[in-house]
Parts: sequence; structure tokens; C-alpha cells
Amino acid sequence: MTDENKQSKSRRQPGHFRGGKGKPGHNGPRRFASNAPAERRPDQLWIYGIHAVAAVLGNPRRKVLQLLATQNAAARLVEEGATLPGDLKDTSPRDLDRLLGSDAVHQGAAVEVAPLEPLDLDALGDARLVVVLDQVTDPHNVGAILRSAVAFGADALITTGRHAPAETGVLAKSASGALENIAMIEVPNLATALTDLRDMGYSCVGLDSEGTVPLEEGIRGEKIALVLGAEGKGLRRLTRDRCDVVARLDMPGAIKSLNVSNAAVLSLYLAHRHLETATA
Repeated sequence: MTDENKQSKSRRQPGHFRGGKGKPGHNGPRRFASNAPAERRPDQLWIYGIHAVAAVLGNPRRKVLQLLATQNAAARLVEEGATLPGDLKDTSPRDLDRLLGSDAVHQGAAVEVAPLEPLDLDALGDARLVVVLDQVTDPHNVGAILRSAVAFGADALITTGRHAPAETGVLAKSASGALENIAMIEVPNLATALTDLRDMGYSCVGLDSEGTVPLEEGIRGEKIALVLGAEGKGLRRLTRDRCDVVARLDMPGAIKSLNVSNAAVLSLYLAHRHLETATA
């Protein structure tokens, strides 16, 4: 196994639909600090991994500051359909380890970018399926949710400005390119935003292990907003109150709850299937 493809130690989150917190910060391109990998500074961050970097290069909304890649990684990016900038900087796996941290699974490629500007609810347009996060901040969970959201055709991810996932390399790597393929919407107040979504015709479906109906029965309408709460806390009271229905995922086995990213996969599948049937 080469340095480019080595895997970081996995971190598993305990079950239920909930998550931890990422910490913003940044490592500059030539100063190899000992803080967390690929952390964020307000004006720039590092995104790494073949799929994530290829997606960045294909996103016209992204401002790319510099691209670092080994020769093998550059060839893989081209195979993924990416157009490489003329000022591509050749690098080595060891240099990337020093830049990003030894736990970063960079696969030989990293791109420095400006963070995406968040959108507002007006950007939804004719969107039919959106995901709303109520203080879910763990970058691994949020990245996995983004990946599932894009896979099942969701149009947007909605968060608040505070207690929301910071855009970091860890999140982007977990999303495996999905961060570049979905509208990221930021609202000042989640309860108010849910009211606005209902006025826009969305059925707001909250997920909670103590929901009043099974999720299959709670999903209805032609426009759906799935609302997921943080691990440990679940949905906040005001969030629950603004949902049209709070539904549960019934588990036949000994474990009765799921990690938030796993719950998102199942709920997105059911919502997508409902919408497909509604328009058939």
C-alpha cells in the first residue's frame, strides 16, 4: 500500500441520530503546524481526496487558489474528467502529510479554495426534496448526509449560521464530492425557516425515535423537507413544534436507534420513493 492510498484510523460514532462538533482553523500551504488536519480559516481551506478535488475543479462556483497533486494523482483526476489548471504544483505524499496532517486520506491531491458563499431560501426555486439539519455539526456525519442527499436527488441542505457544520477538508472528504453538487442554504433561525418552508408548500417531516407515526406514514405531499436533529439532543422543541409531523424509524431488531447519517439514508430513500410515486 502506497503513501498516497493509506487509510486513516476510523472514528465511529455511537448510535442514535446525533453528532459531535468540528473545530474550525487552517494550515497554510507552507507552514506545517501541528493542529487538526485541513482546518478552516475564514477566507480559505484545503479540500483533499481524488473525488472531492475532482468535484471542486468541476464546480464553477468555486474559487480555486492552488492545486497540489502527485503525478499519479494528477492522472487520476484527469480520468475523473477534471480539467487541471496550468499552474498545477507537483508534490509528494510526504509533503501533503505534513500540510494536511498524517490522518488525512488525501490520495495524493489537495486543492486550496475559498469557502462557498451560502445561499438563502430563495435559491430553492422548484426544489422538491431538501434536508434540514438542527445543530448537526460533526463533519463526518454531515459529509455522509451530503453524500446520501446527492445520491437520492435532494436539492438542498439547510442549516443555521450558528451551531452548523463548518466547511472543512474533513467534511468535504466525507462527502466525496457531494459538497459541490448540492445547494448549501444558511438561515438565521431554523424555526422561522421551517415556517417559511411550510408556506412554500413543503411538508416538514421531523425524525425522532419517539415520533408519533412511522416514517412511511409521515412522508406525504409533493415537496418534502426532512428535518434531522443532533445526536444526543435530537430535535429541539421549537423545531419539533414547527414540523408538520414528527416520525420515527421503526426498528425490528435489538437496537432501536440509528446514527444520524444512517437515519438520513433511510429517510431520503423513502422520501425519494414517495416523490417518484407521486409523479408517476
